[in-house]
Amino acid sequence: MKYIGISDYQHGSVASIGVLVANLGTPDAPTVPALRRYLRQFFDDPRVFEFPRLTWWLLTRLIILNRRPPRSAALYAQIWTEQGSPLLTHSQAIADGIQARLQAQSAQPIKVALGMRYGNPSIPYALNQLRAANVQRLLVLPLFPQYSATTVASVFDAVTRELQRWRWLPELRFITSYHDHQGYIAALVESVRQAWRQNGQSERLVFSFHGIPKRYFTGGDPYYCFCHKTARLVAESLGLPKERYIVAFQSLFGREEWLKPYTSDTLEALAKSGVQSVDIICPGFAADCLETLEEIDVQNREVFLSAGGKTYHYIPALNDSPLHLQALTDLALHHMQGWLQPQPTSA
Repeated sequence: MKYIGISDYQHGSVASIGVLVANLGTPDAPTVPALRRYLRQFFDDPRVFEFPRLTWWLLTRLIILNRRPPRSAALYAQIWTEQGSPLLTHSQAIADGIQARLQAQSAQPIKVALGMRYGNPSIPYALNQLRAANVQRLLVLPLFPQYSATTVASVFDAVTRELQRWRWLPELRFITSYHDHQGYIAALVESVRQAWRQNGQSERLVFSFHGIPKRYFTGGDPYYCFCHKTARLVAESLGLPKERYIVAFQSLFGREEWLKPYTSDTLEALAKSGVQSVDIICPGFAADCLETLEEIDVQNREVFLSAGGKTYHYIPALNDSPLHLQALTDLALHHMQGWLQPQPTSA
């Protein structure tokens, strides 16, 4: 292997602190070829799909990657904006907001780069931006509040795989979860209260998290527990009794059992039981994306209303809201202790 480094490095160069903000990813365009490239990378991740590799490779190449891209492209086309992918737009705004807040508190140069686990800008691309900025201390911040091997550990795999190619490794710190971080909980609480101020309180508050196969949980993944803790802390801060909120799981794939209850089944059951209004929030998604804008705000809205419900309010992801940016900045600062030289105070 040929290791990469900075060939024109000058001793005495000012070292930077780097933050890699990582998110799941997005296709480059809402087209079938772009979706096929994106989904191929996604389906090839053994952290997400724990199946015998040869069997899974044949299944994806012969069936899934022929059938799924056209359907997915049509769904992405419904949410695509003039700026492009909502996930990419919101994630970049988050990274930019963290950059500005961190730099305001440090006398050292700080470089924040956005990297996607799948698609572009890729994690290797973002890391090489940081290497070019002479980053010698690196903090990795995956935008997945609740740890799962399918997300956070997958980012770790991608980061370390790229770093194996570097001649000069940076000092490395890695944030694995912030599901109970005080600032994150406060930002979620405020987003719910803001929705209530605009629309009034619904009869139920539904917390919808991305699902994972049940066998991952029974095999030791703490994701299910972290999701429930996030929901409990938000509900307690809102003063909601247990009967007023529900935790459910969305975005199922395949035929095996995933974490239950399923969001669509939950909404249908609520409507059929006589519940007329629901608020739904997705705390596991730091930025709005296909799973929130189309699956939750369109598909699941139809499920609830078709089953007899009357009022359905989706509470948007935190995106680049001030409280969210401050929470992520505080989280980063906590994990960067001992690295920063604070800005000098004026006399």
